[in-house]
Amino acid sequence: MRFLIINGPNINFLGIREPEIYGGRTYLDLIDYIRAGCAELGVDCEFFQSNHEGAIVDASQGAYKRIDGIIINPAAYTHTSIAILDALKAVGIPAVEVHLSDVDSREDFRQVSYAGKACCKRFAGMGFDGYIAAAKHLKQLLG
Repeated sequence: MRFLIINGPNINFLGIREPEIYGGRTYLDLIDYIRAGCAELGVDCEFFQSNHEGAIVDASQGAYKRIDGIIINPAAYTHTSIAILDALKAVGIPAVEVHLSDVDSREDFRQVSYAGKACCKRFAGMGFDGYIAAAKHLKQLLG
């Protein structure tokens, strides 16, 4: 079983960007954490991060017939990108949406998730653990 973990804009600046919201751990810490968690589950994973909407669309499309499940944190594109929604729908790969922070308790504009409309589950406000919860959910779903 192979999962693609997609992270959107500014996730590469974890540890620098708003540590009061996102904590002090870095993007490399996140990758190591997810890799270890997926290994415990017996799941292979690959990672993609971009600050560019089209690159995230390309990564989603590139998963077609190659990846079993997608874990996606579209970050700010969550609330704006119909293109990412359409790409997730087009590939038909089970996807889970993840957010490090509790977006439901933040600004009003963060209450809308376009990408989430193509996802079977969402984990928010769990920090790094949300990615592992997403991996567990996908593994159970895909059996």
